Amino acid sequence: MSEARFFHLLQPAWLGLAGGVFVLLFFVRAPYGRYTRSGWGPTVGRRLGWVIMELPSALGMPLVFFLGNRHTNGPALVFLLLWEVHYLHRTFIFPFGLRGGGAGHTLATVSMAILFNSVNVYINGRWLFSMGPTLDSGWFGDPRFLAGLAIFVAGFGICKHSDAILRSLRSTGEGGYKIPRGGLFRHVSCPNYLGEILQWCGWALLTWSLAGLTFAAWTVANLAPRAWHHHRWYRQRFPDYPPDRKALLPGLL
Repeated sequence: MSEARFFHLLQPAWLGLAGGVFVLLFFVRAPYGRYTRSGWGPTVGRRLGWVIMELPSALGMPLVFFLGNRHTNGPALVFLLLWEVHYLHRTFIFPFGLRGGGAGHTLATVSMAILFNSVNVYINGRWLFSMGPTLDSGWFGDPRFLAGLAIFVAGFGICKHSDAILRSLRSTGEGGYKIPRGGLFRHVSCPNYLGEILQWCGWALLTWSLAGLTFAAWTVANLAPRAWHHHRWYRQRFPDYPPDRKALLPGLL
């Protein structure tokens, strides 16, 4: 089987799997963070687990780029830059800003994350840097690119601002949970997840690709059910939790 044939079979199958995972995660809470529990194998440290899980994305996309044939193409370079802005932060900065002891990551969770990130890099990278249409610099003036970039940047900002609020809830070495307040936490329980969903929806638009749409779908599949679980957890744990706050979408959901 040629790689092109394999790629075009994998992409719709991976998109379809995201739909199944979306439904499943409303019933099974992914076992990391506050939902870590026994029965999922041994664990690795919280920070080390994050680095290992995200490393395939941070290092894999540059590798796929250099294996491609668009090394001097302007849009390809911008796609790589945007990807790396997110994943270098996610891999090498975010984990070391975490406060409190926190639960580690099970090896099962780490293994599933490595698989997800590797497939995601392959689908997006091979399409953008080799198999998909070659875009020229005129793409930078296209409304799809401009709107997608604005959404991507807004989502990145929302995510990082929300992460900073969550970090501020704990002093160094302090554990436990508190009600987050400020920013978009005034309206939803998980603005960090909302920001990340916006980011990858922006990515799907600015790359105008099924590969990007597949990543956005997986982001929703992973984070929307988790936001719903977080929202319920907050309401059950804190009697004074703001009653008008939604789970993910201000005023809606």
